[in-house]
Amino acid sequence: MFGLPQVATAPFCPAEVRGTVAVSAASPLWKRLLKVAGPGLLVSVGYMDPGNWATDIEAGSRFGPALLWVVLASSLAAMLLQTLSLRLGLITGQDLAQACRQRYSPAVNTGLWLLAELAIVACDVAEVLGTALALHLLFGFSLLAGVGLTALDTFVVLGLKGRGFRQVEAIVLGLVVTIGVCFLVQLLLARPDWASVAGGFIPRPSSLDEPRALMLAVGILGATVMPHNLYLHSSIVQTRRFSDGEAQIRQAIGLSTLDTVVSLSLALLVNAAILVLAATAFHDAGHREVTEIQQAYHLLDPLVGGGAASLLFGVALLASGQSSTFTGTIAGQVIMEGFLRLKIPCWQRRLATRALALIPAAVGIAWLGEGGVGPMLVGSQVVLSLQLPFAIWPLLRLNGDARTMGRLVAPMAMRWGGWLVLAVICVANAALLRELLS
Repeated sequence: MFGLPQVATAPFCPAEVRGTVAVSAASPLWKRLLKVAGPGLLVSVGYMDPGNWATDIEAGSRFGPALLWVVLASSLAAMLLQTLSLRLGLITGQDLAQACRQRYSPAVNTGLWLLAELAIVACDVAEVLGTALALHLLFGFSLLAGVGLTALDTFVVLGLKGRGFRQVEAIVLGLVVTIGVCFLVQLLLARPDWASVAGGFIPRPSSLDEPRALMLAVGILGATVMPHNLYLHSSIVQTRRFSDGEAQIRQAIGLSTLDTVVSLSLALLVNAAILVLAATAFHDAGHREVTEIQQAYHLLDPLVGGGAASLLFGVALLASGQSSTFTGTIAGQVIMEGFLRLKIPCWQRRLATRALALIPAAVGIAWLGEGGVGPMLVGSQVVLSLQLPFAIWPLLRLNGDARTMGRLVAPMAMRWGGWLVLAVICVANAALLRELLS
């Protein structure tokens, strides 16, 4: 119950990416921390994908830093839920999809699988649009041509065949560092009012009464707390192999939780930086209708006063779209194998997901034009928020079940915190649906 399965293959495309990382309890703490670090980073990538950009840019340009507290609250909720996810994986040796298959009826599992796949496709639509935009802004490709070129990232996944999991983590780390450095430089160029920024982190629910504020808040929530990341984390945390025994598993949970909190704190800083940049460069300058990423790109240089600002913005956007490619593929593989016990080559999984995402992205651009990218990006994040309860519910039930978790059921405070997060998400989703249908 408390040990990890002694497997020779990592959950990422099991037949193609090999190896687990052994963590010795006798090693110095700093060595154990270095060996455990990685899964949290892969999960954090999904928290800074192009979908986040769209919601954060529009929120910053429309409302200034007023919705920063939503970014903070969403990130704290994500830390709690991802911690529950890693606990499930470390304690049971199963990922969330496998645990659901074991606990629920075939009909329920089919529904959960379809909803999880819908979430992955919605996320991939955002990656397609974000990457296409980056190619358009940096190299002049048309948006439709950029959408077509995103299909080539299947070859990137093929290039990972046979590589170790640590190499995959190193690639993602490089992309995340690129995103972080780009936004750090842009913030230095923009010179925001830090007192106003600090005030934005103070919760003010009344700020959601403004037109479109609730939709953006739900979009931020969906872009931050991604349902497929809960399946993903419970699987990839098992790439770290610890000794059997309750004490060793408790240590593994502590180290992995630290990895998660640090990694998601970096994602929080990136998302806050995007919103603050939009608030400073656009809202404070009177440009309060910047709802498109491409608008932000073209306005940055003249408003911020730095010739490199737009270039850095485009490079960060490209890195964001590509880094999300890795985690989306991993999550899709985990969900398919967990629910259906179906294993296919990783590149085929990637190709199938990307094909499903290309259709709505291409149709949307052809129908709505360049101005439709922003609404499609925000809409994809709202879809993710609507799917969240169907991943959180089984995660909370399993973490509180002694038959599943043994003596290591999640502490009551964590479980109640999770149920509170679920309740808030359901209320916000219901309010949004009422607003849309009224």
